[in-house]
Amino acid sequence: MKNFLITGGAGFIGSHLVESLIRAGNCVLVVDNFNDFYAPTIKKNNVKSMLSAFSSEEKERFTLQEGDIRNSDFMESIFLTSNIDVVIHLAAMAGVRPSIEQPALYYDVNVNGTLCILELMKKHNVKKMIFASSSSVYGNNKKVPFSEVDVVDEPISPYAATKKAGELLCHTYHHLYDMSIACLRFFTVFGPRQRPDLAIHKFANKIMAGESIPFYGDGSSKRDYTFVDDIIQGINASIKWISEPNSSYDVFNLGESKTIMLSEMLMAIESSMGKKAMIDSLPSQPGDVNITYADISKAIKVLGYDPKVDFHKGVDRFIQWHRIENEY
Repeated sequence: MKNFLITGGAGFIGSHLVESLIRAGNCVLVVDNFNDFYAPTIKKNNVKSMLSAFSSEEKERFTLQEGDIRNSDFMESIFLTSNIDVVIHLAAMAGVRPSIEQPALYYDVNVNGTLCILELMKKHNVKKMIFASSSSVYGNNKKVPFSEVDVVDEPISPYAATKKAGELLCHTYHHLYDMSIACLRFFTVFGPRQRPDLAIHKFANKIMAGESIPFYGDGSSKRDYTFVDDIIQGINASIKWISEPNSSYDVFNLGESKTIMLSEMLMAIESSMGKKAMIDSLPSQPGDVNITYADISKAIKVLGYDPKVDFHKGVDRFIQWHRIENEY
């Protein structure tokens, strides 16, 4: 049994990870600030859903603290009162387009927040960390699929720049203080509890309501969609890796290594819902990349990463959850 601190643990990926770690017999402390980037009730419902599925013994191994990762006094109290073995740092201001409107906020949360956590890990001798990075660090990379050895010095959004900065901070603290850190570049994660601002969830909401869908570009942009169960498997594999005696610092892509066009994604949702979408055609948006496509050979070889969920089956599972949540 290990003691995990998960920042952002009430969110989409975080809540699935909490369930996995608790059911594996671990203790989990979640820090989340329940900000209003999207409705805080969504995260609170994630927590309720988790707790309702836990046994009484499992509930005893789960703790939730509401607070901000930038608040050093609050975070200090977390480290002082908890015997933390591993930090899984998921908390961040997310989203490419909003980061263009609020770059200072994104820098403050994603860079200064990460620095606060690393400083406290140093102070309290916590040596193991998983850092949630993003495929956005690749920008409009001309070589596909994207490999961890590719140069990622040309981000095209403040969000992407903050994630690259987070990776660099992690490497610095690994080098100076002998921390074992895995930086995981997530590729377009989807599934039950997905954030409502993300395309699959947003499109499903619009179709359900009979509203037109904002459709940016000509539909030819491609994404490497990754089902949340596969991401959780990759995180768990990364936890094992940083726990090995010879682990150090490394970066891993977690994706499916397949691409789906925007137009194909919409058709999959229409098919699963049994309803056609109304389209509002709009120009491509600044900061949006043309393609994401993960080379996952390194994660397969080093971590034993093994994504299994086909995109169309994943969409069906998301829509099944969406129907239950919205009672239609």
